[in-house]
Amino acid sequence: MFAVIRTGGKQYRVAPEDVIRIDRVKGEPGEIVEFGDVLVVGGENPELGMPTVAGATVAGEVLQHTRGDKVIAFKKRRRKNSRRKRGYRHEFSVIRITEILTGGAKPSKEVKPRPKREAKPATEAATEAAAAEDAKPAAKSKAKSKKPAAKKPAAKGKKK
Repeated sequence: MFAVIRTGGKQYRVAPEDVIRIDRVKGEPGEIVEFGDVLVVGGENPELGMPTVAGATVAGEVLQHTRGDKVIAFKKRRRKNSRRKRGYRHEFSVIRITEILTGGAKPSKEVKPRPKREAKPATEAATEAAAAEDAKPAAKSKAKSKKPAAKKPAAKGKKK
């Protein structure tokens, strides 16, 4: 199942467990936010909104708030000693979509924990090699002796 939502003047195609970066929304990390402007709900029975689908909402968890790259607007009028420098950084929110709800259903308040990836077991050979490398004494570094500088040939001049 997927949905098309409108937020921040833009449209996003989302599905459950998608992580999207949108314009900043109110809410602290860990909170659930709802998007009411659902334009399309797809799946087995697709629903098109005119302009929005009645009773449909999309719920998502706020993961973090970030800022975009710095944009510098610099204006200069040559030969006039006129310069203006202005900087800007856009603020974003990173959202993980949790549910697509239809029929006026309310989102669940608890956040479903994501399954954690299990660490790959290290092979015995790799473990033994790492242990042997740690047991070796540190190698002494030899100071390199510099070669004496080569003599420059005599300058060519007029012969008498």
